[in-house]
Amino acid sequence: MRVIFTTIARQELEDAVRYYELEYSGLGKRFKEEVRKAALRIAEYPHAWSIERDDVRKCLLHKFPYKLLYAVEKDYIVVIAVAHQHRRPDYWIDRNDVL
Repeated sequence: MRVIFTTIARQELEDAVRYYELEYSGLGKRFKEEVRKAALRIAEYPHAWSIERDDVRKCLLHKFPYKLLYAVEKDYIVVIAVAHQHRRPDYWIDRNDVL
């Protein structure tokens, strides 16, 4: 199944990549690769991860304190947030993103 990132989720990803790259050269690239691997796992097993709220599921990254919050639609999976696990846990709830 195809995984689509909302505009805001894509921006969150790029912001985190930039932050990690400033912290240590190459770390941003490693973070982006972890997100890519998580998206591939979600695409293969969309219902494998626990529900965060309503129909939104969460997939925790292995090496970084982030999670992908996503919803399974009929023909695709939509990632609605690339969220840090320890900051403002429910900030994404009222999002009405347009793909």
